[in-house]
Amino acid sequence: MEERLQKLIARAGLTSRRKAEELILAGEVTVNGKVVTTLGAKADPERDHIKVRGKLINPLLRSREKVYILLYKPKGVLSSLSDPKKRPLVTDFLPRLPARVYPVGRLDFQSEGLILLTNDGDFANLITSAKYEIPKTYHVKVKGIPGEKQLNLLRRGVVIEGKRTAPAKITELRRTDSNAWYEVTIIEGRHHQIRKMFDKIGHSVVKLKRVGIGFLTAKGMKPGTYRHLTPAEVKQFFEYAKTAKK
Repeated sequence: MEERLQKLIARAGLTSRRKAEELILAGEVTVNGKVVTTLGAKADPERDHIKVRGKLINPLLRSREKVYILLYKPKGVLSSLSDPKKRPLVTDFLPRLPARVYPVGRLDFQSEGLILLTNDGDFANLITSAKYEIPKTYHVKVKGIPGEKQLNLLRRGVVIEGKRTAPAKITELRRTDSNAWYEVTIIEGRHHQIRKMFDKIGHSVVKLKRVGIGFLTAKGMKPGTYRHLTPAEVKQFFEYAKTAKK
């Protein structure tokens, strides 16, 4: 059966669907020896030879164990599979696995907290796509004490790089004379989104921790620790997505 190339590449566990689209546009994907640069292009893995950067992905599609991992990323670790500067990577904290996994979305270098890793492209797309509205919850320490009017701007959505953010849930956790901690929940995952949101109201982020992804929490986890998701947890995410699409 024919499927979109980006979906097949993601399902093979090479990268996320979004990154797969970038590979297609860059001319890194061939079908039966011909370069394909159209995002809507489809192929049948039972009939067509699909290569990414010269590597045949058909065997990966035929036999591949799906892996789902929740990791508490420490501060000063990259949410990436490689780094020319040789900085620590999220995969450095994992044991040898039966399949190659990649990070689902990103958590910036200076932040800590929960990040998912998988080789299931459909699952990764579900977690990162705003249309499924999977909430991500953060504990955020900011400089100064924002006023309620400023926080309400973030709750309604602010324009960042020409695009308005979706409404955010913001609850104060505690404060000192010079700083405040907030719990912030968003359904998007734009680059440095929360940092840019608070910059927009003049209160830059000092510390940022992701403490929740959907129903998953950081309870009982310390920086550098991980666990495998249970089949029931994986199923729950897909059931949640079905509800969100209705």
